[in-house]
Amino acid sequence: MDPRNEKGKDELGNGKITAQLLKSRTGEFDLESILLLKLRGLGILELGCLGECASLEWLDLSGNALTHLGPLATLRNLAVLNISSNRISSLEPLGGCESLQSLNAAGNSLRSLQQLQCLVGLRHLENLRFHNAVGRLSNPFCTSVGYPAAMAEMFPRVKVIDGERVSGRGSELYQLCKDLDSSLQRFHGPSGGSLQELAGRAQPWVAEGYWDAQPARRSSIVEEAYKQFSEALLECRELSKRADHTICQAERALSGRPDGNSYLF
Repeated sequence: MDPRNEKGKDELGNGKITAQLLKSRTGEFDLESILLLKLRGLGILELGCLGECASLEWLDLSGNALTHLGPLATLRNLAVLNISSNRISSLEPLGGCESLQSLNAAGNSLRSLQQLQCLVGLRHLENLRFHNAVGRLSNPFCTSVGYPAAMAEMFPRVKVIDGERVSGRGSELYQLCKDLDSSLQRFHGPSGGSLQELAGRAQPWVAEGYWDAQPARRSSIVEEAYKQFSEALLECRELSKRADHTICQAERALSGRPDGNSYLF
């Protein structure tokens, strides 16, 4: 058992998240300054004052005993959320997490696909997990017939569902390779033909520039790191200038002192 987890359990107020717990886990004095928070396996029953962490972007609440997510509705900047292995039966509050990109809710008590309607309006959502075969975590609705297809239809912009890429460049490349295999088989089939003929009629698979790397989206966490680094660098340069100035003064003072040998007759 992680000693930090043991301490965290002691700081819980009857299973409820407290300001003392959040400050001790992050070292922050102001709850609104917290950007990343890991509260895994602490036996948490209620989220308490977690909604006051207005700047929170990354949150891990996995392995607790949560049944409600109410306070999360105010976290507009939350991008990554792990609530796996809890007792959650409603995701309704997450409809307010307008920046949410990744959600892991495997191992909970969600019984119907209709309970996911609150997530449909989240424009930045890219990664969803409700079933984890490796960890043997799932939800009751994951056993319904046609579950994967229904998920893909409900969330057409989501790229990864339950760890499998369903859209985006990875899946498109897979489909292109599959189409190529089919084409090669046709050109080697009974109808004849050759690879040269195929090459002569081949068209580009994707538009020009499709594979060019896109600039990464810099979060406030990265921005803060750059800011702190720049401030530290400026401070080091200032200290270096002061040191150079002090050394020059010392050298001038020493050069003006009379030679001790001049006192000898």
